[in-house]
Amino acid sequence: MTNAVQTHTPAARAKPKKAIQGEKLRGYDKVARIPIKIIPTIEAKKKPDWIRVKLSSPAEVARIKSTLREQKLYTVCEEAACPNLPQCFADGTATFMIMGDICTRRCPFCDVGHGRPNELDKDEPRHTAETIQGLGLKYAVITSVDRDDLKDGGAMHFVEVLNESRALSPNCLIEILVPDFRGRMDIALDLLTETAPDVFNHNIETVPRLYKAFRPGSDYQHSLDLLKIYKERRPDIATKCGFMVGLGETEEEIYKLLDDLKAHNVDMITVGQYLQPSKDHAPVDRYVHPDEFQRYMDYGKKIGFFNIWAGPMVRSSYFADRQYYGEDCPAPIRSKKALEAEGKLGC
Repeated sequence: MTNAVQTHTPAARAKPKKAIQGEKLRGYDKVARIPIKIIPTIEAKKKPDWIRVKLSSPAEVARIKSTLREQKLYTVCEEAACPNLPQCFADGTATFMIMGDICTRRCPFCDVGHGRPNELDKDEPRHTAETIQGLGLKYAVITSVDRDDLKDGGAMHFVEVLNESRALSPNCLIEILVPDFRGRMDIALDLLTETAPDVFNHNIETVPRLYKAFRPGSDYQHSLDLLKIYKERRPDIATKCGFMVGLGETEEEIYKLLDDLKAHNVDMITVGQYLQPSKDHAPVDRYVHPDEFQRYMDYGKKIGFFNIWAGPMVRSSYFADRQYYGEDCPAPIRSKKALEAEGKLGC
């Protein structure tokens, strides 16, 4: 456990709001009731030079946002405050978040709102498909909030989105980034085995030692089993998994996590730096150097993953189409001054 957490509620904090159906709880109101409490950050760590985002076209970003609002759709890019949003939107890609924008879990690293979700929007699968068609996407990523209130965890909704999207865009590849379906895995996998995506993705997020603090309501072995069982059922479908670093894990724990994922037949891996959404979220324990990310990629290639992307700005759906086609991970953007200081530029 890191010194970022404590076992009692901080003093002088207002009583957290109770969940009301349809109302999003964020920040302190979201994380105040988790088992291991977060110490609010007073002064955040200074970001190193490699935490950089490429500048992109604001016009294209505005166009995609306008299209999403017209169709009443959400993206995890916006809801989770992803730093890559400008680059991905300008590149004509977005990760659609279905089943609303309210999650039933309270993970302290995530900026998606928590609460009691509304009923599913029966028109959402069609609207998602129309947007994929309208944007002319050749590769789409569909994810969701956790919906522990649904008997199938929302698996049927994924199926409907897949069917509607393929009807309108038969040449578009579709990756789904699914929740853990905990307590509902059998029914969810039955549905998604029959109607399969092109890539089945599920994020394990962190090492097992940190689960109680950072993934309340989830289970490390369950997530591994979800990926393995799906691959056993559909060996023709690529499986994928992502996790974060900088939460307090050790390098040795990451190698063990990669070994576990390989043993559970995962094909593709993403590893990225955790960035704190607000002072009430879990703080950054450390900023991982690009050289360490390179070691993870080297190790992943050594043990036989089809592709592994690891870098400060890598996220589970970051240029997902490029990873699917086997391209190498983009190098982090570094300043010339920093590279010279590390002796990585010639005279």
